[in-house]
Amino acid sequence: MRHARIIFDGRELDIDIDTNDRITTSGGEVLDVALDSGDITWLPPVKQPGTIFALGLNYADHATELAFEPPKEPLVFIKHANTLTGHKQVSYRPDNIEFQHYECELVAVIGKRGKNIKREDAMDYVAGYTVCNDFAIRDYLENYYRPNLRVKSRDSLLPMGPWIVDRDDVADVNNLRLTTEVNGKITQDGSTRDMIFDIPFLVEYLSKIMTLNPGDMIATGTPHGMVDMQPGDTVVCTIENICSLETRIVSEKEYYGDKY
Repeated sequence: MRHARIIFDGRELDIDIDTNDRITTSGGEVLDVALDSGDITWLPPVKQPGTIFALGLNYADHATELAFEPPKEPLVFIKHANTLTGHKQVSYRPDNIEFQHYECELVAVIGKRGKNIKREDAMDYVAGYTVCNDFAIRDYLENYYRPNLRVKSRDSLLPMGPWIVDRDDVADVNNLRLTTEVNGKITQDGSTRDMIFDIPFLVEYLSKIMTLNPGDMIATGTPHGMVDMQPGDTVVCTIENICSLETRIVSEKEYYGDKY
């Protein structure tokens, strides 16, 4: 089953989507609308986001691309809910920068509370998976992947969704093809099998440091293949058996309007 949040007919709804793409609300109402309908506005799929953990350099080829050594333990930073936006929504390119790139990532969504979780029990705490695009402003990167506010914490620069797929509906989360297309051209092509630290390791590692709670998310990093984003570009991040996430880039002025 897939789970999402949408605005439809003026209502904000939690929905379930079955294998036939039938949409049912949490109240049991069946919606007569197609998933690709322009009448649906997609929201970030986690209704009450908790801590958003993000991994730096969790694919060795991406570390090499950035001229860093692969990490010997996870490089984790924290994202905040202001960065989240939904499928087919816009993200912006800040003014006066040289390089902004996408990062297509598998996200593990935590489903129950846990502390000091053992690796062999870790997957019991994962509710499901979604896709995010963790945009980065490369100009402001500090040292050895210590992202600061200007790199990773801007409004709208963490598109996510469109839905969460139940954990048990993904046969092998460690062997999924991951691609990014910019304006219809594939610019990133990798596999989750190349992650340095897999999801069970990360759940164990993070839960030793702090209690994990439902709604927490772990964005597991991205493989190599960076392209500079410009206003007008459309970016589609796809992870097989999970979903495709589409984002259009706009200018800072267009994004903020009268608040620019």
